[in-house]
Amino acid sequence: MATHALYETSSGYAVFEVKLHDVVGALDKAVQASIEDYSKFSKMVSLVSFAPFQNAAHALENINDISENIVNPYLRSVLELNLSKPKKGSSVVLAVNSAFAPILAKETGIAIADKDVSTDLLRGIREHASKLLKGLQDEDLTKAQLGLGHAYSRAKLKFNVNRIDNMIIQAISLLDQLDKDVNLFSMRMREWYGYHFPELVKIVPDNYEYARVAQFIGAKETLTEDKLPELAALLEDDSTRAQNILDAARGSMGTALSNFDILNVGMFATRVVSLAEYRKSLQVYLHEKMNDVAPSLTALLGDRIGARLISHAGSLTNLSKYPASTVQILGAEKALFRALKTKGNTPKYGLIYHSTFIGRAGPKYKGRISRFLANKCSIASRIDCYTDHPTAKFGEVLRQQVEERLNFFETGEAPSKNADAMRKALDAIALEDGDESDDEMQVDGTGAPALPLLEPSPKKDKKKKRKSADADMDVDESEGESPKKKAKLSKEEKKALKKEKKKAHKEAEAAEDGEGAPKKEKKDKKEKKEKKEKKEKKSKE
Repeated sequence: MATHALYETSSGYAVFEVKLHDVVGALDKAVQASIEDYSKFSKMVSLVSFAPFQNAAHALENINDISENIVNPYLRSVLELNLSKPKKGSSVVLAVNSAFAPILAKETGIAIADKDVSTDLLRGIREHASKLLKGLQDEDLTKAQLGLGHAYSRAKLKFNVNRIDNMIIQAISLLDQLDKDVNLFSMRMREWYGYHFPELVKIVPDNYEYARVAQFIGAKETLTEDKLPELAALLEDDSTRAQNILDAARGSMGTALSNFDILNVGMFATRVVSLAEYRKSLQVYLHEKMNDVAPSLTALLGDRIGARLISHAGSLTNLSKYPASTVQILGAEKALFRALKTKGNTPKYGLIYHSTFIGRAGPKYKGRISRFLANKCSIASRIDCYTDHPTAKFGEVLRQQVEERLNFFETGEAPSKNADAMRKALDAIALEDGDESDDEMQVDGTGAPALPLLEPSPKKDKKKKRKSADADMDVDESEGESPKKKAKLSKEEKKALKKEKKKAHKEAEAAEDGEGAPKKEKKDKKEKKEKKEKKEKKSKE
């Protein structure tokens, strides 16, 4: 049963003494109703002490510590002041927030009440806080909660304004939408203006140039030789095409349009041109943001593919947590689940298929290069996410590794190792910074590298079965030299060696038989004598 309760408010810490609380009947409706009734609940608890915060900064410091399960020194002093020091057999049992209870018990040694008991008591205190905390009104608590809530939210949402991946997600989504809209509007523009000047489509196939030319010409009857220099400037100073447009306008088979129709076509062309120009500026913006947020991923894949990966994952942090196998098929989830359901072949790539590396790889190497590229993308995203000073050097080195792997598929030339590639990037950063005392990228005060590279251990030779002396391996055990292979023998030589071995074996057996003959004769004589003696004894008896 709880003897005290700790209630954290936006204004300070409140310590209550629990007078009455039915633990056995806590779930009873009458007990629950008594908690909701102030007249009954005020008899169950009484305020012992209220320790207000000094200012807003002090309140924010304490709420941050509580959210991170840290016992603030101010809270420790409040508990030590209002509760007896815990000793063996102490009767102090504190009801506190369940998430904060284990840390508080460990740091202060105070016994903690059961979770259900603490929840009921704190629920009642929270409901009647304005009446239990004398001197405070509902408006005061509401204002304090609002101010502290805003301060806490601002503190939690602090970020580096140059590394906001949310801006990348919005920019790539808008860019993809603009691509569709500009293409759709350009088709509508061609069809609309084609009624008046159908020959212009073959001379100016580009959508952006077509909209600008249509905006400039307007009615084809107004196009004269005086406008050729300006028209050529719109076509990248191509005077030949400008002259062709003029000739086509003079002999055009298109229908005539009224001034009101030409005005509307011109307004629509202006809108298409403005959208195309905004799309270009948005692409520049996305390129700059990607270089700020994920320079290594941008150097490896490009800004648009890297931004699509970040957008599909939800954030750069989420992308960095994905394994390479997930990055490989990111964007092909439907095909993956369909293949798993039908027990078919799973997809080899998702969004990374748009990378130039997969397009350059041969058909039988596309799956292998996509797996290798996904591995490098995973490394690049983790470097960009968790490093304090993002740089494109690692991405350039990883891109070079993918290039070498493509070359390996074609020529068989062995690519560089990861350890060498990372060391190359670190050396490039050292040359760029010109500061060898950088603890994060370079060497520390002892002269040891900040990022030690482990050399690969030599491969162990396969265990060879020991062969008999007849094997083709000669080993000199005294010198400890490695075994050397003998030259291969022909069939005739092998037969001759076998015959010699058989002869030697027979001679050895014969020699053993010659030495053992006299011994056998002696044994036989002894046995005969023993038999004779036994017969004589039997006859006497």
